[in-house]
Amino acid sequence: MADKSEPLLIKRYASRRLYNTETSDYVTLEDIAGFIRAGRDVQIIDLKSGDDLTRQYLLQIIAEHEGRGESVLPIAVLNDLVRSYTSEVQSVVPQFLAMSFDMLREGQSKMMENMANPLASLPGFEAMQAQQKAFIKAMTGGMPGVWSAPEPESESSGANAGSDELDEIKKQLAALQDKLSRL
Repeated sequence: MADKSEPLLIKRYASRRLYNTETSDYVTLEDIAGFIRAGRDVQIIDLKSGDDLTRQYLLQIIAEHEGRGESVLPIAVLNDLVRSYTSEVQSVVPQFLAMSFDMLREGQSKMMENMANPLASLPGFEAMQAQQKAFIKAMTGGMPGVWSAPEPESESSGANAGSDELDEIKKQLAALQDKLSRL
């Protein structure tokens, strides 16, 4: 199997049939669209002339989807694209579109990461979790059958250490609640 970082080479024969060089079989435009949706880049070359036909075929795939009512591009965007071909702005449009799609891809991947645990992206989430565990441990330490007892204290800490620790946890919890309310 070929390296997946390399584009999948598709050869177009004189009969206009498209040939997948990796699997040694003929493919359709819909197959090519499937490769691209799966994250694979493709390169379509005319067998006879050696011309790169990738752009033309990708535009054809988009046109077929748009023609079937699977509209992704609003009319205003299509109008702007046509205008960009007939103006001096043409040189800026490809870079702008490429950067826009890069930002979209990054945003989608971050969104997918955050969907796994939406709270994990909040600043201080891990600290809040640790404080909650310490608070629960302190509050339930003397109750039998509820989690585990607090860790034994050293003899030098004395009776006020538990009270001081609880006061510190209460302060931290209040500060956390204040931060959350500001978010």
